[in-house]
Amino acid sequence: MTTLDINGREHTLDVATGTPLLWALRDTLGLTGTKFGCGAALCGACTVHLDGQAVRSCITPISAAAGKKITTIEAATDGGDRIGTAVRDAWVKHDVAQCGYCQSGQIMSATAFLKSLPKGKQPTPDEIDAAMAGNLCRCGTYARIRAAIADAARTIA
Repeated sequence: MTTLDINGREHTLDVATGTPLLWALRDTLGLTGTKFGCGAALCGACTVHLDGQAVRSCITPISAAAGKKITTIEAATDGGDRIGTAVRDAWVKHDVAQCGYCQSGQIMSATAFLKSLPKGKQPTPDEIDAAMAGNLCRCGTYARIRAAIADAARTIA
């Protein structure tokens, strides 16, 4: 049995400690906003926050997440997280999503990036690109992603 703090609630799971966090979230807890993309931490679709840091849940065993605060897309964009909400709203404003599959991972990475910046810091396009480099978008909406992140940064400044 492993107890995880997910979105501010404790969950005790009866799954093997080597189970990837992604599958515990999706299959055991029904939190399906986090997506499976590649299973090798190469695409970013499965990104969640572990103690505020963006991590790839497809390769993170639940044993590594025990005792840490896990945040999924469901909590990051539900209105209770000022930065997550600003990113979500900018995503809509800039019409970022096309197929939408990568979007939860993109939003989670963008939110962690903006939270890592000093208060009021406006990231450059190169800083945004570097922060988002591990997230792939098969539809190629990178210019809109960059614009949405810059817009969210201005909103939270």
